[in-house]
Amino acid sequence: MAHAAFDAEAGAAAKPPAADAGAAFVLESKGRSHPSTPRPPSARNARADSAVICGWVPSRGDLAGTWWHAGFHLTTAIVGPTVLTLPYALRGMGWALGLTVLTAVGAVTFYEYSLMSRVLEHCEARGRRHIRFRELAADVLGITINSPDPFLSTAPHHHTHMTFPCIAPWSGWMFYFVVIVQTAINTGVCIGTILLAADCLEIMYTSLSPNGPLKLYHFIIIVAVALAFLSQLPSFHSLRHINFASLLLSLGYTILVSAACIGAGLSKDAPGKDYTLSSSKSEQTFNAFLSISILASVYGNGILPEIQATLAPPAAGKMMKALVLCYSVIAFAFYIPSITGYWAFGSHVQSNVLKSLMPDTGPALAPTWLLGLAVLFVLLQLLAIGLVYSQVAYEIMEKSSADATRGKFSRRNVVPRLLLRTLYLAFCAFMAAMLPFFGDIVGVVGAVGFIPLDFVLPVVMYNIALAPPRRSPMFLANTAIMVVFSGVGAIGAFASIRKLVLDAGQFKLFSNNVVD
Repeated sequence: MAHAAFDAEAGAAAKPPAADAGAAFVLESKGRSHPSTPRPPSARNARADSAVICGWVPSRGDLAGTWWHAGFHLTTAIVGPTVLTLPYALRGMGWALGLTVLTAVGAVTFYEYSLMSRVLEHCEARGRRHIRFRELAADVLGITINSPDPFLSTAPHHHTHMTFPCIAPWSGWMFYFVVIVQTAINTGVCIGTILLAADCLEIMYTSLSPNGPLKLYHFIIIVAVALAFLSQLPSFHSLRHINFASLLLSLGYTILVSAACIGAGLSKDAPGKDYTLSSSKSEQTFNAFLSISILASVYGNGILPEIQATLAPPAAGKMMKALVLCYSVIAFAFYIPSITGYWAFGSHVQSNVLKSLMPDTGPALAPTWLLGLAVLFVLLQLLAIGLVYSQVAYEIMEKSSADATRGKFSRRNVVPRLLLRTLYLAFCAFMAAMLPFFGDIVGVVGAVGFIPLDFVLPVVMYNIALAPPRRSPMFLANTAIMVVFSGVGAIGAFASIRKLVLDAGQFKLFSNNVVD
């Protein structure tokens, strides 16, 4: 009887899971790879979300994404108006340390993203393709080595010393850890995006009507409505043209803001240049770690597996081309405004350098047309960023609410998509209006979200999945990066939250001013 019950349960477990609407509609990934691979009984109690861990993975047959499409997605995810906070980040560290850390964080993130791409390719080559960060982490970090259980081996890699896919008891913990952190990142970025876009609209409005009746929360509502309309584009791939425009917009406002900073630095109305750091050593330390957290947020991209999932086969090498394209834009878009903004305003620079160019008292420090055009470019790109970082939330919603057997534009799927996405953006807009901390939000998101996902997990997953020799330079370098950035993340989180608490006294709920 026991054997019969076990066989019945194993047979039930071997049935293919329900069609994944999140993959089919939002990530546009359809079908399954290796359908003949039996689903191991060890995974029968895992969540349906983790089915990909056991070989039930979507294939690439229906994908059309190219490496430059992935490059556009990456650039939009990384190169955004958060570059306007880079002079503020340098303010917390000074010239030498600031530029050194800016370069080091860029080099480390490029290395980390390339490692994560290799881990994804490594898993896919063994029949376990992953289209979500949470599933990749649960798979790789849930591996058991040399399991004697024959049910835990799968045909494509029975000849190796590692048996895949075997789910360790704590892989579920890792799955939910990544879900929570990734959701916090995406929601934090969406809140910051809405807040900064509304701030840009308010800047344009007050320059035209200084005593007008509209307040910050009015502009937050306007931005949220625009995002709710655009959010009805159903899939990540459908954003490729928007994200190409986003790349051009980022180059445009980088040039405009940098030119404005140079002009302001040479202007007789510019504030005196002061590059001194705080006289308090403890304050210097907290400011430095806050700045590192901001840089981690600026370079952060917590959705690389979801972006790589849009690539047409074969993916090998395409993601590296996409990263090279993205970091070519980064080299231009990060260094020029960082240097010119900090040079022009020094320790007086605000968390949004545009506000330094348009002070509350006195004349603007750059031509009105130039600033207006820069603000317009920033505003338009913010809409693209909000769309990109909302995709993970939309995928989670669609997975639970949509019916993959119906068309993506059927009434059955359009109605819940409209309601859920609108409610999500309404929540983000409410939080942006209630807690208008732009610079502090960037710091907290970087320390709590991007550092674990982009600086710690990739090197850990690479060391486990590809298993370089423990004494090899790569293994040691990966371990050093993990240790250093775990410490930086912990201290940065404390520094960011401390700054948030200190700034809490500067505002009231639903304030009309964004707190720096």
